[in-house]
Amino acid sequence: MRGDTYGYDDEYEDDETFLGTILMMIIGGLCALAAFDAFGQIYSPEAGYPKLAPVPLATQSIGALFGEEFKQYGQMAHYAMGIIGYPLGYVLLARPISRMIAPNMPWWVTGIVFGVVIWAFALYVMAHLVSGNPPFLGFSTLTWVELAGHVIYGFVLAAVMRQGRYV
Repeated sequence: MRGDTYGYDDEYEDDETFLGTILMMIIGGLCALAAFDAFGQIYSPEAGYPKLAPVPLATQSIGALFGEEFKQYGQMAHYAMGIIGYPLGYVLLARPISRMIAPNMPWWVTGIVFGVVIWAFALYVMAHLVSGNPPFLGFSTLTWVELAGHVIYGFVLAAVMRQGRYV
């Protein structure tokens, strides 16, 4: 067991169960996706910034990858990535890499860095390489709103999963 500076113990390797981890991934993904969508659909436009459009981007990416007949699954792809895909990436990649590089890194730093990484994935790999949009959507105001939304997502996911004990 090790503690971080802010009083949160991070015992991810200790006392975890497989089903408990899956459950916390789903709960974390649901909470993080709710925060991302609330920020992008409500708070950002209220502050005078663009509304995020993750479903149209997912629809465009699905169409580019699988053909026009699959574009109807864009909404489902958005929810699947937010609830299952990104939490899986957090558990299988972000946390182990974070522990390898900096074992005493606080959970919230890992979450923020994860948010930046999934932002780069969404706006460079999916939006540009897969869907053919300009890299990072041309670094418009929307790009920075997307960055904030993904950082919020990563932070909330890490906050839900920080304890690591899922009994």
